[in-house]
Amino acid sequence: MPNTAKSDEEREGQPLSAHYDTRMPQYTRWRRMQIPILGSAACWLARALGPTLRLEVLGRQNERRVHDAGQRLILVFWHRCVFSATWWWRNRGIVVMNSTNFDGQWTRRVIERLGYDTAQGSSSRGGLKGLAVMARRLEEGRDVAFTIDGPRGPRYVAKPGPVMLARRTGFPILAFHIGLERAYTFEKSWDLFQVPHPFARGVVVLSPPLYVPADGDREALRCKHAEMQAALERVRDVAESWFTLSPRERERERAAWNTPSA
Repeated sequence: MPNTAKSDEEREGQPLSAHYDTRMPQYTRWRRMQIPILGSAACWLARALGPTLRLEVLGRQNERRVHDAGQRLILVFWHRCVFSATWWWRNRGIVVMNSTNFDGQWTRRVIERLGYDTAQGSSSRGGLKGLAVMARRLEEGRDVAFTIDGPRGPRYVAKPGPVMLARRTGFPILAFHIGLERAYTFEKSWDLFQVPHPFARGVVVLSPPLYVPADGDREALRCKHAEMQAALERVRDVAESWFTLSPRERERERAAWNTPSA
């Protein structure tokens, strides 16, 4: 029988589903010039501020027990703490879902310089192709991560991609948030993005792992998505309120989070 499969070149010009379309937009020359400039500036800022951060970790055993069991993690977090999260998880070879829009392209340069890999795609474009890449990376022994309300919001509303990936691979979702004692907040940005002040203190809160059954039906996936949303809200609430707590209240939280039943 003749080979009827079409090559990419033969398919060129035909409509491509948005869920699989990870082609780069056609940027103006000015935009193309901005990408390396913004990437270099942001990388310099991360390397200048990052080493001054003083971070306490709650729930670290939740990460360790997954890795000790020979499994990999599907990390999820809110866009608000991208800066601190990028520094905290650096140089671990984590694969991050990265959008093909302009912001995604200059931030890609930053995170790759800080020891990450990327899978191109987002909830609005190329998402299914990006999930397929992440599934392969998980099987190869790499952790993956999602800014779960990105790339454009709405703020604090989790997208479903990680739940789909967890069902497909059998690996768990782990939500985290980083709260800062002192930071500059971009009040007019959709995500209330934060950049820490020099020598700021912070807290990293890691949730227990969330597993999704491989045979889960639509209702099971809906329930797991709700559990993921609740976990994200819980770690955010603890991290964001951490520096308003009294010493006694912090000790109670440490005891609760730093045990296997957290």
